Amino acid sequence: MSNDTFIRRHGYLVVEGPIGVGKTSLAKRLAETLHGTPVLENAEVNPFLERFYHHPRQGALPTQLHFLFQRARQLDELRQADLFKPLRVADFCMDKDRLFAQLTLDDEELRLYDQVRAHMNLDLPPPGLVIYLQAPVETLLARITRRGVAYERLIESSYLQRLSSAYTEFFYHYDAAPLLIVNAAEIDPINNERDYQLLLEQVQKAKSGRHYFNPLSLAV
Repeated sequence: MSNDTFIRRHGYLVVEGPIGVGKTSLAKRLAETLHGTPVLENAEVNPFLERFYHHPRQGALPTQLHFLFQRARQLDELRQADLFKPLRVADFCMDKDRLFAQLTLDDEELRLYDQVRAHMNLDLPPPGLVIYLQAPVETLLARITRRGVAYERLIESSYLQRLSSAYTEFFYHYDAAPLLIVNAAEIDPINNERDYQLLLEQVQKAKSGRHYFNPLSLAV
């Protein structure tokens, strides 16, 4: 498939998944391969994120609102631009923003979050394809440890388990865009060229509906 055909079919791509699964690195590489522009949430610029990991109850609401405003602004820029020149590849899906809010906020904070979001009147472009990366909690923890962000070492396995379960539930019902679900536990599409090419092939041929890519089945 030519790059122009791919862009016309998909508009823009989203790579999603829990912390540590590798979505940002994959979004960057796909953008490079497909001559596109990465649209990244840049979690490190959220001034409240480190506070959240040290003190989850005190830091949850400002952290979530900062991400909400940042993501909405980035996608609004997409809406106002020509989506098809060049291809955009994002490492976040706006539809799942409330997933973190439900996980980290208490009832009163969640009501406030919902009120703020409702008043934003979001009219955002749907992605042409969502790539959802899955991996076990042990794998996520190992990858988080390897990348060496100091405050991420405070992340507990119980939080990652709740987050992974929330992602699974969210994408079980997701039908707003074509979806490619990837078992990313045993592959390294960033440093292993064969893994990347196998995944890229699945991305390029995914059309409407729901698709699954389990690299382990190819080795059987």
